[in-house]
Amino acid sequence: MSTPVSWFLIEPGWKVEASDGTEVGRVEEVTGDSNADVFDGITVGASMFARPRYVPSEQVGEIVEGRVRLTIDRAAFEQLGEFKEPPEQEIIEPERTSLVQRLDTKAAPPVTRSERVPLARRALEWLGRVGKR
Repeated sequence: MSTPVSWFLIEPGWKVEASDGTEVGRVEEVTGDSNADVFDGITVGASMFARPRYVPSEQVGEIVEGRVRLTIDRAAFEQLGEFKEPPEQEIIEPERTSLVQRLDTKAAPPVTRSERVPLARRALEWLGRVGKR
């Protein structure tokens, strides 16, 4: 039995299994706020040419090295919506801020962790040529 790991270690290309043990795809992106340790979810590619699906963190169960197991079965996974890129975030500053306040790194918004897998790598992973994990 594998030891569970943190969501921080999830990498693109890891296998994703439904609760019934069937493989439903591979991780494409991991989203969350690493500064606050808030895991939002993962984007899963079900096949090389299918549009990826977004799985919220509430439906992610066990995470072990190289594999993520969901708390939903394959049928529920297939009902999940397609992943849509979130709109770019904009930082709105108060009207009266000094240059020092705007450059203050402590007040900077947290960085969101998101890693997109290029199409070529995705194709090679599905063909079994890259990154056997």
